[in-house]
Amino acid sequence: MRIAIIGAGAIGGLLAARLTAAGEDVSVVVRGAQKDAIARNGLKVFGLPEGELNVWPRVAGAIVDAGPQDLIVLAVKAHQVAPIAADVNAALGPQTAILTAQNGIPWWYFQKHGGEYEGRKLESVDPSGAISANLPIDRVLGCVVYPAAELVAPGVIQFIEGERFSLSEIDQQKSERVAGISQTFTNAGFKAPVVSDVRAELWTKLWGNLSFNPISALTGATLAGICRDSGARALAADMMREAQNVGEKLGIRFRIPLEKRIAGAEAVGEHKTSMLQDIEAGRITEIDALVGSIIELGQITGVPTPRISAIYACVKLLEARSRPA
Repeated sequence: MRIAIIGAGAIGGLLAARLTAAGEDVSVVVRGAQKDAIARNGLKVFGLPEGELNVWPRVAGAIVDAGPQDLIVLAVKAHQVAPIAADVNAALGPQTAILTAQNGIPWWYFQKHGGEYEGRKLESVDPSGAISANLPIDRVLGCVVYPAAELVAPGVIQFIEGERFSLSEIDQQKSERVAGISQTFTNAGFKAPVVSDVRAELWTKLWGNLSFNPISALTGATLAGICRDSGARALAADMMREAQNVGEKLGIRFRIPLEKRIAGAEAVGEHKTSMLQDIEAGRITEIDALVGSIIELGQITGVPTPRISAIYACVKLLEARSRPA
């Protein structure tokens, strides 16, 4: 299968490395130091159960250079999708699927939704409308990303834990294409089930991310540090309850108890969240997709989110002050 991974950071690089090792025809679309390092030294992943990987995927500096693909994986962060959305068309063949691998509420959440808000655009994740205008909705597949990994140097990834990429058509229908991608990911060593309710699974992961990530960014604490501090743990739980109220108003059924979700985060250990890593590096964070989207959904459904809104405002200010002038 011809697969283009757009953005070979921690998660995109992990995907690219294992898929390349499994014999797939993989291109990574990257720029700058990451592009140079992979072209020169290959892509290295440490800490995997099967041992160290050092593979040599194709390297492209632009999407158009990759050529037509069978599968395009958008492995950039949520706020980075809009700037590249128009360019993705250059790599579309007759049957190309586009797998969205972002954290948070996706831009397509109300597309093929079938509910009261069918077709509604979310300003927090697609404010300009560039994503929905440029990515053909019939090509799009949903994905919930579970692995934790860190980019420790250009071209070098430290795997931490997690093997699962849950996959789905966004209208929840079974299809040969999503089944084929599931098998391809499975052959590469991942757990890649085709799930029956991708939106509920998105909420289960987001339930923790919307609280732990911003608290981590504000305090510098790891997941274990937050969960083992009584005050921070209580704040995270309060934010999660607010989000649960929003999700349930949208028909989401939360399948695990709140405390079990917190315990799962604590079990990851002394891991810096991606949002904390972004703050420390002076990068834009995923605050809008992870937290701003919940505020917007609360406004749509008439559910108040006071704690979430307060933490969101603090992180937005921290983000602005942390970035280089």
